[in-house]
Amino acid sequence: MTKIEKRTALLGVETRAADDGKRTLAGYAAVFNSDADLYGIWIERIEPGAFTPALSADVRALVDHDTGRVIGRTKSGTLRLAEDAKGLHVEIDVPDTTDGNDLWTLVERGDISGMSFGFIVTKQEWDESVEPPIRTIKEVELLEVSAVAFPAYDDTSIGKRSLQEWRDARSNETIKDPAATPVNRAAANLKQRLAMRLDLKVRTGA
Repeated sequence: MTKIEKRTALLGVETRAADDGKRTLAGYAAVFNSDADLYGIWIERIEPGAFTPALSADVRALVDHDTGRVIGRTKSGTLRLAEDAKGLHVEIDVPDTTDGNDLWTLVERGDISGMSFGFIVTKQEWDESVEPPIRTIKEVELLEVSAVAFPAYDDTSIGKRSLQEWRDARSNETIKDPAATPVNRAAANLKQRLAMRLDLKVRTGA
């Protein structure tokens, strides 16, 4: 199953109209090092550089994550992505289409005010020394960015599975290293102590 997740940066999206009639939406789809509480299940933060591979990828801009409502694309230059100190900055040249015109009006009115993105995590870390656990997203495959009306913290089940997979991987590493299991560690320690006693007897002649 494809592990696609969606997140929203609540910084707002703004309109920019040029004298030549060009209309551009601009905003942040993601913010770095900003903790998001996903329903108390885990805390999530995005590490700077997480989107670097995506800057050269072919990414679409959509309306509300609807793949049938494309309003921009990096390959055509109508969608521009950039990482800065704050996060993933997005600029979309709004098309003269029904979706484009409606979106422009809705953003100007304030009915649509968020920027979001759909992604697949390719590198992450979990910190379970705190409660709830902290998930640090280090790298993603960026699929799309969207102008949205509501915050999207979708597919929390994916995050839960990701945490369980992380735990399972750690458990498997422990099993692969027999000396790392509690029982075998105790046995190894006992052998070491016995060896030290025997060595002491040989050296002292006891």
